[in-house]
Amino acid sequence: MTVARGLARTWCEVDLARLRANTQALLGLLTPTTKLAAVVKADAYGHGLSLAARAFVAGGAHWLAVDSLEEAERLNAAGFDQPTLVMGWLPPEAYSEAVRLGVRVVVYDRETINGLARAAEGLKRTVPVHLKLETGNNRQGVRLDEALALAAQIARSPGVVLEGLSTHFADIEDTTDHTFARRQLELFQENSERLGAAGHRPSMVHAANSAATLLCPESHLNLVRPGIASYGMWPSRETFISALMGRNERVVLSPALTWKTRIAQVRAVAAGESIGYGRTHQVTHPIRLAVLPVGYYDGYDRRLSNLAYVLVGGRRAPVLGRVCMNMVMVDVTDIPGAAAGHEVVLLGEQGSERVSAETLADWVGTINYEVTTRIAPHVPRVPVGDLSHLDFSFRKERQ
Repeated sequence: MTVARGLARTWCEVDLARLRANTQALLGLLTPTTKLAAVVKADAYGHGLSLAARAFVAGGAHWLAVDSLEEAERLNAAGFDQPTLVMGWLPPEAYSEAVRLGVRVVVYDRETINGLARAAEGLKRTVPVHLKLETGNNRQGVRLDEALALAAQIARSPGVVLEGLSTHFADIEDTTDHTFARRQLELFQENSERLGAAGHRPSMVHAANSAATLLCPESHLNLVRPGIASYGMWPSRETFISALMGRNERVVLSPALTWKTRIAQVRAVAAGESIGYGRTHQVTHPIRLAVLPVGYYDGYDRRLSNLAYVLVGGRRAPVLGRVCMNMVMVDVTDIPGAAAGHEVVLLGEQGSERVSAETLADWVGTINYEVTTRIAPHVPRVPVGDLSHLDFSFRKERQ
């Protein structure tokens, strides 16, 4: 949800200038002939679909990439006219709408190609498709023999055009040893050549996710598809280390999302009393406790109970007791000025302190991707930063 903060008790501030700068930093790694598709699936990794897309386009992104047709429809309704790649599964009921919207569609089965062909014929339009090759991730795609058959089917299908060929790396962000990723890229290039020899030569050949965009120039090809890096977060520690090892200069990525709430109440708790459900924390000395109107319903993970800290007045305030559905309790004993109504940072920077998505991920045993995408949709995403330069005057010529 992208709305003004209004009466919200918890909200996310999204720095559009940082998103724009991240896009420009990634573009700086590419040759002029390689285009950049900013991945805005999952509500732009929790940052707000139209907010983030606006910043990425202003930063120079040529394409946008989504998972579902519903996301593409939202971009269209918001006025975006960049080429949009739908990377996820397209249900049969959506074929006609996909053709009508003019999106690019990832395909890997006969049924989707046939359905798109019928829709294209009925609407008297064409639909560009991107054939997904399986090279070792075993998640989505087809191997070479089937790809050759599907490419031939596309060539026979009026209204369906083979615009792209793609694949996805399996572990490039999970290790500093990129032997498997290099083998995937070699296999992809070999299969692309085999398809070309059979007469199938799509104009867009792409493989690079965030880690590959940052680490592997030979994977850039015609198009890169950075996701997490566009939001200012590194895909992993291994990616960051590999980048430091492989480059003389460091790519600067700036996290753009700050998650906030406010103190609802500050109260005294005596020594020996317990905090919250299950009485999982017992205080050993008198404390001042702040109650925050945010909880796991909003996406603040219950596994942060008795583990995390938030920022109040630029200082750390430990979470005490269990995270509740709509409330969290934190210790503000050592923050004398803390009072009801004061802002609290759950994720982001305040003063010289910071709670990063990586820190939250470490606390609950997950990854930074999940931290931001699990912030509930009802939490408003509010734009901040210098917005004056975010216009769309250059959109058409970059396609």
